Amino acid sequence: MVLLVTGCTGFLPEQAPQDPGGTAAIDWEPCHSEDGEGALPEDGDPEWTAALECGTLSVPLDHDDPDGETIDIALARVPASGGSGERIGSLVLNPGGPGESGVEMLAYPQFSDGIRDAFDLVAFDPRGVGDSGGFACGNWDGFAEAQMRVQDPTAVTDAELERLAASARSYAEDCTETVGAEFLAEIGTVNVVRDLDMIREALGDDALSYVGYSYGTYIGALYAEMYPASTRALVLDGAVETERPNLEVAEDQAAAFQETWELFVADCAAAGTCPFSGPVAADTEMTRILDRLDADPPTTRGMPVDGPALLGMVGLALYDETSWPELARTLTALAEGSDESGELLDALYDTTYGIGEEEAGEEEEDGTAGEAGEQQDVLYADAEAALTAVNCADRVDPTDAEAYREAAEAVAADTPFFGPDLVWGQLPCAYWTETETAPTGFTAPDAPPLVVVGTVGDPATPYGWAQELADQLATATLVTYEGSGHTVYGYGLPCVDDPIDTYLLTGRAPDPGLSCPAF
Repeated sequence: MVLLVTGCTGFLPEQAPQDPGGTAAIDWEPCHSEDGEGALPEDGDPEWTAALECGTLSVPLDHDDPDGETIDIALARVPASGGSGERIGSLVLNPGGPGESGVEMLAYPQFSDGIRDAFDLVAFDPRGVGDSGGFACGNWDGFAEAQMRVQDPTAVTDAELERLAASARSYAEDCTETVGAEFLAEIGTVNVVRDLDMIREALGDDALSYVGYSYGTYIGALYAEMYPASTRALVLDGAVETERPNLEVAEDQAAAFQETWELFVADCAAAGTCPFSGPVAADTEMTRILDRLDADPPTTRGMPVDGPALLGMVGLALYDETSWPELARTLTALAEGSDESGELLDALYDTTYGIGEEEAGEEEEDGTAGEAGEQQDVLYADAEAALTAVNCADRVDPTDAEAYREAAEAVAADTPFFGPDLVWGQLPCAYWTETETAPTGFTAPDAPPLVVVGTVGDPATPYGWAQELADQLATATLVTYEGSGHTVYGYGLPCVDDPIDTYLLTGRAPDPGLSCPAF
């Protein structure tokens, strides 16, 4: 089906719901019972875990039909500690994706004491994610296998294209059959923003204070456009592109991953800590490692690690520059065939997929090694479904598979490790059901000061996107982090955190042109 096309902005600020019931609309209860059972991990700070509260808010599935079918939005919060001043209100958080659970994001301590004193920290699972109607659909593994069967990514044959298109079409049709066209039509960011305003009012806040990471910046920017009078302070960290089709976004991401890969290679080659002689030769040298794993894959946590599996871990490790030394050691051990490679692969897997040492140890002791990987596959399937559904809903994409072949072949020549999969991953959008797409060209001219944060070496959301969003939003100020990684606010870097904390607490934006050196 052809995606519905909307005009350039066409979205006027909407009136807030008249009677959502105030704070009583959310019935907060402890996330964990006294016996330790609960919806969130509790291997972190006990005091933080004890303070966690969970609740739900019922919102219309179709906001144009407020009396029709509803969907329950899952939320979590940590009440303000109030240690050094008055409570300001709620600070709503979104970790990105699309497809990431905000509720799970709040499972561990974050942000400075000043922020935690002044705000209830609140996070939510957007519609179609996690406990807010999350779903899995289609055979994504089969679609991924069709991608891996492409012999030469720079010259995709007609037969390979036909196989890819059939698999992508099957995935899209299965998703429609699984959850319904009506549900998929209401998944996009426009409706997440409408939900967010209902959350704001249910929390009892006159105006929204918000921190959105990655895709969460899209939610925040669009909120400022649709509800400027209800906007207080928005931090948009790791800005996404809001104007173009998914296919073009994927091409930008492929280039950004390659740039960050080359930064990593240059860093570890200069230090002599990895098996690469430098960025020019690294692709060839890395290909040797991948070919060796394809021929004889080792295992980690009970799962085989072939070339694509290793590249998945490498891509995730590039998100966080603090993990680069561990990545370098692992690649060196694999290149040398070292006896340490198995242990290092285990550690890298645990780091990139967020598995704690205690959890991994318990799995090995009770003979359930590999269950973490199986659980990760399930979570990946859920997240992939939400990511695809939201991306396809938000943007207008080509419906001719030939456009995807041309784009994939072009990026494969320049970004062989990360580019083709990013492009092919958008192909289901060519066959997606009709949806209400998000607007383009919005500038949020009536919003109060906003803050956009960009990282120069961001592999997932290129720094150029942060520059574009800061220019696009009429009241935005750009904060630049000169290091690498995906998002940076709240990670303990004073140059970034202190002025943004001040902004959230007072509404005073950082000085224009603020640029923070790499740690």
